Amino acid sequence: MAELTKIDTQGMSGPTNPNYRGKKIPSSTKPMMVKPHRLLTPLLVNELKHLVNEVLDEREGKMDYQSYFDLDGREYPVV
Repeated sequence: MAELTKIDTQGMSGPTNPNYRGKKIPSSTKPMMVKPHRLLTPLLVNELKHLVNEVLDEREGKMDYQSYFDLDGREYPVV
């Protein structure tokens, strides 16, 4: 009688060959697409870009303009 190398309980055990990859069954469903979420809003990202560029300009001595974050003199009436 042939010696068994595995115990097959209702066909649920894996193959005995470690190189066996299984049958390629074509899938009828498309893979799920995941859209990344950002922590910061686009408005906050824009302000952070202004801040970083302003800090770099100040570091290089190119501060010949009014700061984006200096709110003095930028008031306006709401109609």
